[in-house]
Amino acid sequence: MTWFQTTLHLSAKPRGFHLVTSEILRQLPQLREFNLGIAHFFIQHTSASLALNENADPTVRHDLEAHFNQIAPENMPYFKHTLEGPDDMPAHIKAILIGESVSVPITHGKLNLGTWQGIYLCEHRDYGGERRIVVTLNGERN
Repeated sequence: MTWFQTTLHLSAKPRGFHLVTSEILRQLPQLREFNLGIAHFFIQHTSASLALNENADPTVRHDLEAHFNQIAPENMPYFKHTLEGPDDMPAHIKAILIGESVSVPITHGKLNLGTWQGIYLCEHRDYGGERRIVVTLNGERN
């Protein structure tokens, strides 16, 4: 079993759910060296999340954003953590609900995602900036 770890940088995106599979794969040529294994993706931020979901229909991403804005609205009178703006505390709530990592099987040098699956960057801040993803690959090399 071989281990490999690196940190990727995702470009800044506006608030919303963004399909980032291609952006990740462009920065991860080492994946092709693994025949069988697991890829673990961990975001180093508390106001953004990673998820696996629909990779074809962009209305899914729109609807997810709309729903999470209902779950965690801005400007709630009971929020005390407000110094960084009205989008900050809702961003923390969304991040804890969705989670900070995803793991995907590796098969023959590729992510073994389902037909309609892709990796999402769930950006919960209006202007979150560049995001860092720590990627750990573990498995049998070719």
